[in-house]
Amino acid sequence: MSSPQRLTDRKRVAIVDAAIAEFRANGFDATSMDKIAATAAVSKRTVYNHFPSKDSLFAEILQRMWEGSAAQPAVAYQADQPLRPQVMELVQQKMALLADEHYLDLARVAMAETIHSPERAQAMVARMDEKESSLSHWIRAAQKDGRVKPADMHDVSHLLLAPLKTFAFWPQIILGKPMLTAARRQEVMDIAVDMFLCYYSVTPHPA
Repeated sequence: MSSPQRLTDRKRVAIVDAAIAEFRANGFDATSMDKIAATAAVSKRTVYNHFPSKDSLFAEILQRMWEGSAAQPAVAYQADQPLRPQVMELVQQKMALLADEHYLDLARVAMAETIHSPERAQAMVARMDEKESSLSHWIRAAQKDGRVKPADMHDVSHLLLAPLKTFAFWPQIILGKPMLTAARRQEVMDIAVDMFLCYYSVTPHPA
């Protein structure tokens, strides 16, 4: 028999999943705690026991997004290895996240709400930038080693990730486009890595 704690945890997950579904379908303002409770198949009191407000539920969704990103291991810079495989590993991590339908669901909810309430975006952006520090650490180490040109950290990381977001994130979030096929994902990753190395690499890189 399940312990009370595990049952409570399952109810919390069900409530957040229900909130995601309702926020996506109806928007933040039009979604009531009553509707979330009904979708989660729990009482309204149970919802409030876990989350005192819709704002706290939304914060939980942002937290899930951050946890999904933060769960990926850091890629350490290796001075004795070619740059391309290392940069490809960084890009593959990001693409794997963008190919996760659950992550995209969270992103759709977050983006839709932050369009109406820009201040809600601040926490999400701050947390995502915190995760991007793993990429920044790699770039900084490669720059210090003289193998990547000196440049603003945000400019460098944005150029590397821009093709991924252009083809594998924004069309899916804003236009409802299907996720890329595995072959198309590889094409986009190759483009991102080659663009990055062509502009920022100080030393020649293998094909």
